[in-house]
Amino acid sequence: MDPVMGSALRAEALSPQTTSRPLRAWQQAALAQYEEQSPKDYLVTATPGAGKTTFALTLAARLLSRREVARVVVVAPTDHLRLQWAEAADAMGIVLDPNLTNAVGPVRAGTQGYVTTYAQVAGKPMLHAARATAVKSLVILDEVHHAGDGLSWGEAVEEAYGMSARRLCLTGTPFRTKPDERIPFVRYEEDLFEGEAGGLVSRADFTYGYKEALADNVVRPVVFAAYTGTSRWRNSAGEVVAASLSEAGTKSVEMQAWRTALDPKGQWVPHVIAAMDDRITHLREEGGMPDAAGLILASDQDDARAYAKIVRRVTGKAAELILSDDPKASKKIERFATGSARIAVCVRMISEGVDVPRAAVLAWMTSYRTPLFFAQAVGRVVRSRSPHESATVFLPAVRPLLSLAASMEEQRNHVMPPPKSQPDEELEALDLPPREPKEGEMKQWEALEADARFAHVLHSGTAHTGEGTGATVVVGEEDEEFLGIPGLLTPAQTAELLSKRDDELRQRIAASHRADVDDFMMVEDHPDEDDTGRSWRDAAELRREINRLVNRVAARTSQPQAVVHTQLRQSVPGPPSASASVDVLRARRERLRTML
Repeated sequence: MDPVMGSALRAEALSPQTTSRPLRAWQQAALAQYEEQSPKDYLVTATPGAGKTTFALTLAARLLSRREVARVVVVAPTDHLRLQWAEAADAMGIVLDPNLTNAVGPVRAGTQGYVTTYAQVAGKPMLHAARATAVKSLVILDEVHHAGDGLSWGEAVEEAYGMSARRLCLTGTPFRTKPDERIPFVRYEEDLFEGEAGGLVSRADFTYGYKEALADNVVRPVVFAAYTGTSRWRNSAGEVVAASLSEAGTKSVEMQAWRTALDPKGQWVPHVIAAMDDRITHLREEGGMPDAAGLILASDQDDARAYAKIVRRVTGKAAELILSDDPKASKKIERFATGSARIAVCVRMISEGVDVPRAAVLAWMTSYRTPLFFAQAVGRVVRSRSPHESATVFLPAVRPLLSLAASMEEQRNHVMPPPKSQPDEELEALDLPPREPKEGEMKQWEALEADARFAHVLHSGTAHTGEGTGATVVVGEEDEEFLGIPGLLTPAQTAELLSKRDDELRQRIAASHRADVDDFMMVEDHPDEDDTGRSWRDAAELRREINRLVNRVAARTSQPQAVVHTQLRQSVPGPPSASASVDVLRARRERLRTML
């Protein structure tokens, strides 16, 4: 568990505004069910962003007011989430101490409970048991799957809270546990598949899944854009091997091709980052999200630093680099969540408890591929703020990730599989080889190069390539503005649009390379020549300037930004800014200046 993973602000645990909003339908239904049953244990599984914290604290407030409990204890995954829970509770009139350590015995006077962590509970379970049984207590186990992170944590949680009056377990995603690591206070049942024993299944008392949240506009619709490409690497025998990400054949070859694609020295990463930046620009300028941002997930800190440099080189803007060993990491996450930076690069730090509502684009450049981590990470970009927002996830076109993407909208039970005689193939991460061989050893594996190209959009388990559609698929300029909103673009149209944008992006990059060569050849003969706009990076800067001017015009005229964009395109005809030429962008910039 990354120690800084939960340092940013959690949507449902932020401010007093939480209490001013009416409860969502699922929260009301869960509260009604709870009060009807009055259970000792209750497990809620709700998709990320649904409002689990609001539900839990509303329930706690009701139980306290009716004197059914006299104390509330919250157990969170990380130390950084303690303050967030305490602030949310304070906004609802519940005083929880976020600083109570194991060195302090009783709960401090003047409080109605405290917030602790699973690690602290494991340190002194009997102390926490005494606190939870001194008076009738409601124990809230946030992201309860962490109680299965190890036998010691699970045993400690059971020892500490086995005798408490009430226990509320929360989780944002389905989770799996090992057969010998049952999570305390979770009900398991035998799962019979076609008459044969198929392990154990845990049953949530209330489930609010992605499909329901999407229907309620609680989360954004997600477009999974898969990128393939050819990878070349040198194997342990010194042979050079080449394979496509999407047509690798064997699992072993696919894994090697995936590793190579993620290597910062190749072209797969820069190309996908450029596509990601293009999508962010589109959302900011014409998608109704002027503060849209993107997240890049890296496998390790070395890759994260390299990816951040690529972001700067490709976009002309610095990325927010968030590393766990950086003492300022927590502040960086908060700064990114509330600021205007376009892209953040991190390592396993965008998971449960981290909330960046303006993040709507995710680039999957990590080797992690468990269902739990996938759902958590995708959950960071689906939190909806308005009905017309959408999210885009760029990912390698490899079977493990495509399978997870295809199953995201399915309602899944918590499964605890039986013991296996074979090693579990669902490893959390690829076994990446050492970057450098030890002294005296031969290099065992080496990534050489990788390119990238758009492969397909995944929709309901079907790949839509956008190719071969002929005249049956027509994507106009106005259609582009509604990318990802269900019912307005078909999957084939979405694929056609992304394929078209990828082609345009490839042309701009090629033009940029040609311009760079021309600049180098002409620099001595024309040292004072104005070459502004020669590269697509300059076009990106023009688009950002246009976006800022549109915001100013909208504020001055009291018109929506979308209306100003429409007027601008009428005054200066041409394609949307995301694909317009430098000349068109310059003309639009000058037009906006005359409007101020």
